[in-house]
Amino acid sequence: MTALLPPTPAQTIGPFYGYALPFEGDNELVPPRSPGSIRLHGLVTDGHGQPIPDVLLELWQADADGTVVQRAGSLRRDGWTFTGWGRCATDDAGEYSFSTVQPGPIDGAAPYFLITVFGRGLLHRLFTRAYLPGPLAEADPFLAGVPEDRRATLIAAADADGFRFDLRLQGADETVFLHYPGQ
Repeated sequence: MTALLPPTPAQTIGPFYGYALPFEGDNELVPPRSPGSIRLHGLVTDGHGQPIPDVLLELWQADADGTVVQRAGSLRRDGWTFTGWGRCATDDAGEYSFSTVQPGPIDGAAPYFLITVFGRGLLHRLFTRAYLPGPLAEADPFLAGVPEDRRATLIAAADADGFRFDLRLQGADETVFLHYPGQ
């Protein structure tokens, strides 16, 4: 074949998500500084520890009572309905921030945020969890199954605004990423 065809998004390294995916208030699961709101924030770095400015993160979580929201309308932000889902792009310094609520434990397990990572050079999305520090995390069966020297990459650190959770996509101290069958 002598004619060159233009590459399709599946054949090139993106990101293509910066167009049409971000929307106003996408990182605000609850309004910032509203009663009970916290901030989940951090830095996304590559294998050399350099910030990555073009990553898209999706956050899935239970509400403060540990209930997983299971109704349509995650993109709708009306200022009072908690949907349990948000999306945030990293800024030029590789930082991200969500305004949300502290998730409660689901069925007695340690509370966590489920994070999905989309980025340049990633042909498939990555999944991880950011567990809240504390006694429930120390006794969590899932975390107990992660090698002890890697567990810290799954535990957020409490700070004055809420929690900090840095993601390292590869290299030393790489964040533990999860595999779901069929994904």
